[in-house]
Amino acid sequence: MREVRPRIDKEMNIGEVLEKYPQARKVFQKHFGEGCFNCPGSRLESIQFGALMHNKDVNAILKDLNATIQ
Repeated sequence: MREVRPRIDKEMNIGEVLEKYPQARKVFQKHFGEGCFNCPGSRLESIQFGALMHNKDVNAILKDLNATIQ
C-alpha cells in the first residue's frame, strides 16, 4: 500500500494551511511578503486568490508549500 502524503492545494485557505502547517509561514512570507500576515482577509482567502492578488504563480507557491511540509 502506498503512503499518502499531505498535500496542499490552491483551494485551501491561507489560515487553514498556517494552522495545520506553521512552517508554511516562511513560504507565504517569501511569495506574499510580511504584510500578508497583517491582512485580516489572509486567514479567509484561498491560496489561489492570494496568488492572484499578489500577481504570483500559484503553482510555484504550491510547489514550495508542499516541499516544506514533506
